[in-house]
This record gives sequence, C-alpha cells and structure tokens, in this order.
Amino acid sequence: MDKQHYSSMLKPYKQQHLVQFWDELSDEDRSALRAQIDSIDFQRLSELASKKSQQIDIVELAKRAVPPKAIRLNCGEEQTKAARASGEKAIRDGRVGMVLVAGGQGTRLGFDLPKGMFPIGPLSQRTLFQMHVDSLRGAMKKFQCEIPLFIMTSPATDQDTRDYFAQNNNLGLPAHLIYIFQQGVMPAVDAMSGKVLLESKSQIAVSPDGHGGIVEAMKKNGILTACQAKGIEHLFYAQVDNPLVTACDPLLIGHHLISESQMTTQVVKKRFAKEKVGNVVAIDGKTQIIEYSDLPDEAAERRNSDGSLALWAGNIAVHVISCAFLQNCSEDSNSLPFHIAHKTVPYVNESGDRVKPTQPNAFKFEKFVFDLLPKASVALVVEGDAAEVFAPVKNSDGAATDTPAFCRTSLSQRFKRWLAAANVETDESTIVEIHPLWAFDVEDVKSKFSSPLKINVDTYFA
Repeated sequence: MDKQHYSSMLKPYKQQHLVQFWDELSDEDRSALRAQIDSIDFQRLSELASKKSQQIDIVELAKRAVPPKAIRLNCGEEQTKAARASGEKAIRDGRVGMVLVAGGQGTRLGFDLPKGMFPIGPLSQRTLFQMHVDSLRGAMKKFQCEIPLFIMTSPATDQDTRDYFAQNNNLGLPAHLIYIFQQGVMPAVDAMSGKVLLESKSQIAVSPDGHGGIVEAMKKNGILTACQAKGIEHLFYAQVDNPLVTACDPLLIGHHLISESQMTTQVVKKRFAKEKVGNVVAIDGKTQIIEYSDLPDEAAERRNSDGSLALWAGNIAVHVISCAFLQNCSEDSNSLPFHIAHKTVPYVNESGDRVKPTQPNAFKFEKFVFDLLPKASVALVVEGDAAEVFAPVKNSDGAATDTPAFCRTSLSQRFKRWLAAANVETDESTIVEIHPLWAFDVEDVKSKFSSPLKINVDTYFA
C-alpha cells in the first residue's frame, strides 16, 4: 500500500502528516510505519485527544468517598486460619497463577536496564526478578505444585527481559511455566492540535498503555486461553519493584476465595495523609482508587473521632483477580477508561527537525488495572502489615522514600523477625537474608531450629 492510500485513510482524522516523509524512507522503514498506523484506532484516539470521552470529576467523587469495607489485620485467629487453609488448598490444587508486571526501566535508580534486573538482595545481591521467582519457587516447593508465571513487559524492557531469562536458565523455573508477553502502546498527541507526534520520520511516538493494558494484552497474547487450559482460576498480581511480596500469598488468596471476590486488593495503613500511594475508598457502594495526586487535601486530611485518617487504605499494587472476571472484561474494549497525562515528549516537526520541548507539550494515555475494582460484583480489600509486604524500589539512594537502601533494610528486618519467632537472636546491626527455598515463610523458619540461638554475623540462609 502506498503513500496515497494512507494519506486518504488518515485525512478524516487530520493525521496525514504521519506519512509526509514517506518518499525519504527505506522499504523497511515504510513497512514499520505501516504496521504502526494499522495498529492505531484513530477514531478512539481522536475522541480521547479532544476530551470527548467521559472525564471523572475527582473532587465530587472525593466528597462521597468513605473507607472501604475491609478485612483488617486484627480480623481474628479463626478467620485468618480459615483463609490461609483455603488459599493453600487452591495453590496445591493448581488453580493459581502469578502475574508479574515488569514494564519499567531503572531510570530513576540510575540503572540503564529493566528494573527487574536491579540487584536488591541484602547479602546475595539477587535481582528483583530473582527475588520474585525464588519466592514463587519457594511456594511451589512448599505446596508441591506447579505455578505458571506470566511476566508483562513493555517495548522498552521486553527484549532485555527475554534475554535475561534465557541467559540465566529461567532463574530456575521450568521453561513451560514462564510466559513473557508485552503490553500495548498508545500514541502521544500534541496537546494543542491533537496531531499524533512523530518520534522520527519513520516512527510514531508511543508509550506503554499502563498496567491496565494487561487485560487487552493477556487476551491478545493468549494468556487467558493458557490459564483456562491449565485450570488456572485465579491470578496473583504483583509489580516487580516490590520484593517484599510473597508470591501467591496463601492468606490473601484465601480471603479472596472465601469472600467469592472477583478482584481483591491488598492495602496498607497510610503513614500520613498525602502519602504517595493510591487511596482505596468506597464510593456509592463500589470499591475504587483515587490517586494521591488527585485526592483533594480536604479529603486526604479527613479524620475520625480518634484522630486517625478516615481514608486510611493505601494501594500497594498487589491483587488477586478471578480469570473469569478478566475474561469478561477482555471482551469489552471499554472496560477500562483511559487516563490522560500532560507530558514532555520530543518529536520531529514538519521540517523534519528534532524538537525537545522544555515544557509539557503532549497527551499520553494510560489505563490502570485498579479501575477494574468498581466493575467487580464483589471486590475485597485486605489490609497487610506494611513492614511485611511493602518496600518498593523506585528512587535512587539519597531520595526521601522508596530507595534500595530502605528496601534492603526492610527485607533484612523481616527475616530477623522470622528468626526471632524461632527463638533466634540477632544483633541490631546484623544483616540477614533468607532464600525462599530454605524457608518460604515464618512457619518454615520455626521448623529449622529446635533450641535458642544467637547470630552476630551477617548471614545468608540458602
């Protein structure tokens, strides 16, 4: 197909400029540009760019927001025991798979590779990928089963991630249990004109479509079909930057199953009103999340009579999701709304010159997986202890929060608490790391020691 064909096709959307350099391109570059143009729904993009799609009034929603109905940390021993047993049985029966979202690069860490390849083990220097895979292997060993791992990458991390797993023997997982698939992308459009930006003369400027793109990507890449074939009924979802996640946490899965939830989200108690985590709330009886950047100060500072935060629940991006629910959502292209972000995007202008704006000049479009929550007929919120479940690696050491140093300390402190439960004493300055194949959880650690012990040197139990 030639330039005239694409020019005519693009004219109703005023996007003919995408082929203005056609005559200068090689056959290979033309083929790549064709593929990009053919993949774009220009009608939907036009509606998004012109803001015709429905925009949410966050201020009004926040006024109606109340704390979500949740299973709190102090829910009781009997409920906890029943949930854990239910979750363990589902894992043993092969009804659970794991999704790991790994589309981010380590840019803010000063690390020029996929974030999953960043070394984080307090003593072992195991990478974030290794921490998650080893946790999954620990679950498989403990529950004597196979658990497939579905890794969602982005265009920026896909090839490096595939190479990393291939070169490292899949980090010890059998090849038939690993599925690497790529999320979709959305074009960036000029904020003033609505025109799709060109990154180069032969390439449209695109960016990942957000973690909510997982629904469409799982359908497109046959992941939901694979789950059905394997008898997988529920997916444990986590993001690669949080190594405190326990792979396929049986307690969280058990609460999800007992409540017959379609989507369950783990939360932690916010430390302060404007903490940079999504706010899990209930609005008109539906569970949903308001981003910290969108939550008005008045709502964020709302207090209970005892002075505690009314909107207390912070999202940590750990979920359990029913495969049947995901399948239903995947059949509706509008099941998740797009969120619009005003960003700075370099581009090639009509003269073919590269332009690097100093101010936001373009709109990017993303979907968020947590927008599935209000669509669930039953959505559950379960509180976790932040010290046990949440220490993401987002910023380089020296930043105020979410640093590698804090994460490594959090990991070591958790392992030391496990040892303390087994009557093993450690010095305050001692660093401890426990490999999940040695002990998957605190109960496994307790089984390793028959008498009190003191450890005063850095120790890696593996």
